[in-house]
Amino acid sequence: MHDTTALLIELGAIILGLGILGRLAGRVGFSAIPLYLLAGLAFGHGGLLPLNASEEFVATGAEIGVILLLLLLGLEYSASELVSNLKTQYPSGIVDFVLNAVPGAAAALLLGWGPVAAVALAGVTWISSSGVIAKVLGDLGRLGNRETPVILGVLVIEDLAMAVYLPLLTALLAGLSLAGGSLTLLISLGTVGAVLYLALRHGRLISRAVSSDNPEMLLLVVLGLTVLVAGVAQELQVSAAVGAFLVGIALSGEVAEGAHNLLAPLRDLFAAVFFVFFGLNTDPAAIPPVLVPALILATITTLTKIGTGWYAAKRAGVRTAGRWRTGGTLVARGEFSIVIAGLAVGVEPRIGPLATAYVLILVILGPLAARWTEPLARRLTRKPAPAAPAPAAAAATASPEASASAVAELPVVESPVAEPPATEANDAAPSHS
Repeated sequence: MHDTTALLIELGAIILGLGILGRLAGRVGFSAIPLYLLAGLAFGHGGLLPLNASEEFVATGAEIGVILLLLLLGLEYSASELVSNLKTQYPSGIVDFVLNAVPGAAAALLLGWGPVAAVALAGVTWISSSGVIAKVLGDLGRLGNRETPVILGVLVIEDLAMAVYLPLLTALLAGLSLAGGSLTLLISLGTVGAVLYLALRHGRLISRAVSSDNPEMLLLVVLGLTVLVAGVAQELQVSAAVGAFLVGIALSGEVAEGAHNLLAPLRDLFAAVFFVFFGLNTDPAAIPPVLVPALILATITTLTKIGTGWYAAKRAGVRTAGRWRTGGTLVARGEFSIVIAGLAVGVEPRIGPLATAYVLILVILGPLAARWTEPLARRLTRKPAPAAPAPAAAAATASPEASASAVAELPVVESPVAEPPATEANDAAPSHS
């Protein structure tokens, strides 16, 4: 009874605190994610007042939060749009890998951690946080923006790449043979391929089977199906987030719209729990010794992610403002980076604190970059106003012959046509369910 009482008190305090922080963030027009993380840091291991009774429940809630974030992202787009994005965005995925994985691998090698740790740290710096970015897009009202499909295309390529990367990393860390690693990889690729095939070929049948006029039944069936598929995907060495995203892709039409409306409040609750859980599992004392290398790595990969987003949005024909927004939105790292670091700790213990500090920096900087990259870039690249024309007084005092000659020699200047500024409204496009 005492344990149950402590659990209820801690959960109540956490949820109430999240509500207060969310309201505070809304008052100042700011994303609540950094506040959630700092709250978790203050009340986690080594913090001001550790929360022990609710730790297991919060961990499960955090997993559900990531699953719901990716499910609702998937509900925004159809399977055909996903395939189209993959076909058009794969060059951006290659650029993303080169620009963002190489700094992590190079840092591990410079620190003398060896090639396996280099592969692990490359993954930490490569993968953006789908959970954080999904939350930021919702908070900033950008789900219908012209650049959002580009952002989702890059994220989907990264998430699907995890189906290849994670089994390979696990095999390297375990020292498995080539045959053992190849088998794990084939299982992962087969799982992703099967789900994609079902979503493309039989998405309407799945939507029809799930559909219900009763909101309660629809909620239970969609949520149960999503958690089940996510769990099976995790068991088969595929990310649970990828499984949830593909379930969202498979649902379309009125089913997708109804599920979105029903699950959005649950997503907001459990997503907040996810960010608190991340902070709860970070020991503040482990951060200062690795803060300098983490800051250097975060600075470099912030710039490379912005470059990735700019390139991807430019290829898609997005205007300049949308390109900057794309780059800024992709900055955040999160859940995948922590999973990768957790796997690699057994081989190189020092990678854990560095990855934690790195992710904490970028998960706080990410929402800021998403909001301010485009206005800052617009201010820095603003062209100076043209110089004022010379006064006509000198021409008036000159002789008529000189004045006529001077006028004849003047170049003809065409009046420039001003391009309307690119705003979120200009770049907006209706979202697809």
